[in-house]
Amino acid sequence: MSRPTPRIFLIRHGETEWSLNGRHTGRTDIPLTARGEQQIKEKAPLLVGQGRAIDPTNLAAAFISPRIRAHKTFDLLFEHSPKIPDPLITDQVREWDYGDYEGLFKEEILAKQPGWDIWRDGCPGGESVDDMRSRVDGVIAKVREYHQQFFEEGKGARDVLIVAHGHFNRVFISRWINLDLALGTLFNVEPGGVSVLSYNHRSLDEPALNALNLYADLK
Repeated sequence: MSRPTPRIFLIRHGETEWSLNGRHTGRTDIPLTARGEQQIKEKAPLLVGQGRAIDPTNLAAAFISPRIRAHKTFDLLFEHSPKIPDPLITDQVREWDYGDYEGLFKEEILAKQPGWDIWRDGCPGGESVDDMRSRVDGVIAKVREYHQQFFEEGKGARDVLIVAHGHFNRVFISRWINLDLALGTLFNVEPGGVSVLSYNHRSLDEPALNALNLYADLK
């Protein structure tokens, strides 16, 4: 029996005050704005449900960041659905830990460390580039276990859902398609945007990016 190619739905949380004004938001537990909540509510019936792109019956796992902005996004996506997947709330998909730079604007960081580039320098007091690469690669390995079990053995379900954050998602996309972490800077991931990752030619050896920023409110 031919099984459909596995997928990941990688979603950035909805708008927050700090995503709107550009502050680096890692550990700080900032809620969604009213507009951010409305954005998710409006797109949920288009995305989630039987026969929709994100069909709860097709989800093998749902990894959700412990920050309130992420699990509120998850809750709003599925609030209209009679079937809700059991979320795994895990620090493994939390945002990059900005350490000493938490809550700062980029201009403030550059005043402290001229020439700073998170993709090269990481964050003092937080996560280095190597830390972030290792964490994201660990999540990818787990996702591929689910995909292999479904596609090759017929166990579980087709898809994996991740609701996380801007820098995390950009790193995830770059590492999923076997690029250097630093190339994540080339992918813009908007609040509430949905990325779809899968494989080319029905081969688990050919990871691919299928879509970026679906249903995002692009500026």
